[in-house]
Amino acid sequence: MKMLNLTAGALIAATGFSSAAFAQTTLTMWYHGAGNKVESALINQIIDDFNASQSDWKVELESFPQNSYNDSVTAAALAGNLPDILDMDGPIMPNWAWSGYLQPLPIDAAQFKDFLPGTKGIYDGKLYSIGLWDAAVALYARKSTMEELGLRTPTLDKPWSKDEFMAAMKAAKESGKFDAAIDLGMSDKGEWYPYAFLPFLQSFGGDLIDRTDYQSADGVLNGDAALAWGDWWQSMFKNGYAPGTSEDPADHENGFIDGKYAFSWNGNWNAVKTMAKVEDVEFLPAPDFGNGSTIGGGSWQFGISAASKHADGAADFIKFATQDKYLAAFSDAIGLIPATKSAAQMTENYKEGGPLAVFFGLSQAQAKKRPVTPGYVVESKVFQKAAADIADGADVADTLDAAVDQIDADIKRNDGYKTH
Repeated sequence: MKMLNLTAGALIAATGFSSAAFAQTTLTMWYHGAGNKVESALINQIIDDFNASQSDWKVELESFPQNSYNDSVTAAALAGNLPDILDMDGPIMPNWAWSGYLQPLPIDAAQFKDFLPGTKGIYDGKLYSIGLWDAAVALYARKSTMEELGLRTPTLDKPWSKDEFMAAMKAAKESGKFDAAIDLGMSDKGEWYPYAFLPFLQSFGGDLIDRTDYQSADGVLNGDAALAWGDWWQSMFKNGYAPGTSEDPADHENGFIDGKYAFSWNGNWNAVKTMAKVEDVEFLPAPDFGNGSTIGGGSWQFGISAASKHADGAADFIKFATQDKYLAAFSDAIGLIPATKSAAQMTENYKEGGPLAVFFGLSQAQAKKRPVTPGYVVESKVFQKAAADIADGADVADTLDAAVDQIDADIKRNDGYKTH
């Protein structure tokens, strides 16, 4: 009888422990990486580690293809079905915050003081999102080509001027060794255009919108500096220095590797593959067209939906996911820039003296976020069309004036995108 009592007691105790083990509150999370096996494995490992590290919360992941992700979030917001944790592309965040999809992170911003500026999603003075990585664009070149063409190697402290850049384009074209001097990735007509090409406009002294109040594009997208940019931009295609909008997408991926182009304007996400096939590749800073050398900043980041009833748990997960070991793991696996210098030192490519350490420096010194405004979701598409049209030969002044009219009309239609 005593034996039976002991057994029953043990069973009750075991059942009690089992109930406690399954008492974790579920946190739902959406992610844009469906179909990317490496990225999916990494994010699932972080989730598994977090779920095993404590007994309060259990994160459950649902992944979406990147191309349909934003539409899925918008539809869910309208239906009142947002998850607790979202990831989002950095420049989209202000629109989602303004639209009421997000809540500010209940995390002291000081926790992320050492993170690269581009990884911090700040809108209306509040931190809404934080990223595990950033991305940077550089001018890919071969050392052997630079020597053959007699070109100075630009540095962060002394990038190429406009004249030096154009001299390099001319030298490459006149060498007769390449299909074109540079691949700009014109086949990728999505977010690549404002991310990769807006910095050229900014270096000329223009911009997509007046950032003093984000109320108009007039004077910055169609002023003298923007017109000068447009004329230069059009000349790159008119003079045959770069393939235009009909470029084969495969050439942006492999054209530089295959020797079709002397240079490529490309992201660090293609650097590892390129290094494996081009022994003497080097990554050079953006040219300075008169107002500084600039590249885009801001990549995918984590945030908490406004609908979440468990913001404290979601915040715990985000703090857990942003540990250096995970920043380094993502970097080693998919080649992106770790969000912190300490994480970079833990990686093969971005540690001091590593083959991609230059990209950390580029991001730290040159990165400029795309306009931090809810209207960016419209402005980016307007810029994409304008840049493509100008490349295809459209009148520069008329195209930029029309772009300004579209952007200003959208701002007016949305009452200046004032915060709710």
